[in-house]
Amino acid sequence: MADFDVNISPREAIEIIDNEIVNKTVTGEKINEYVRQFDDKIIAVIVYEKHYLRAENRLTLTAVIDNLHGATHVHLVGGGGGQGLFNFDGGAAHDFEICAYAALFDYVVK
Repeated sequence: MADFDVNISPREAIEIIDNEIVNKTVTGEKINEYVRQFDDKIIAVIVYEKHYLRAENRLTLTAVIDNLHGATHVHLVGGGGGQGLFNFDGGAAHDFEICAYAALFDYVVK
């Protein structure tokens, strides 16, 4: 799980994550995007999916992005796992989170 602020708008953050996950290195797909806007405030929940061979399963990445308290806040959580009794994913869910974080790294407020 990752929580951080960025110095770009929620829509820009969504576009950057989309580009990284759907069009670049991860080659995942966007399963759903839910966006609510109230005046200048936005909250978005986006779910991505990717098949990872080492996890022998499909993994998800959920991104919650909002600017409800000023700065754009990003919350990322990977999920899913391998098959079998323990559903161990070998770190693949965390790697999925890192892909989105890395795409936004230049905009992270430190």
